[in-house]
Amino acid sequence: MLEGRWKLVILFHLFGGKLLRFSELERAIPGVSQKMLIQQLRQLESDGIVRRIVHHQVPPKVEYGLTDWGQSLCPALDVLLTWADQQGEHRV
Repeated sequence: MLEGRWKLVILFHLFGGKLLRFSELERAIPGVSQKMLIQQLRQLESDGIVRRIVHHQVPPKVEYGLTDWGQSLCPALDVLLTWADQQGEHRV
């Protein structure tokens, strides 16, 4: 479910209950194409990790956030980040 180059990056940007529009995610993740970001968000949504919130207004507004299940991944990914930081220190 979390394989791929961008899924973890997307999750890190949505942690803490943040709701971000597609354009905000796109700006926050340099190097990701629109097509890839859309594909990754759709996969995360179909896996029940990310929710897509459509606000019916003009102009249309769509936001992305983590589901409760997606938010429950935070502690595990925090540990992974800590481990990655420690590995970087050992390589220097």
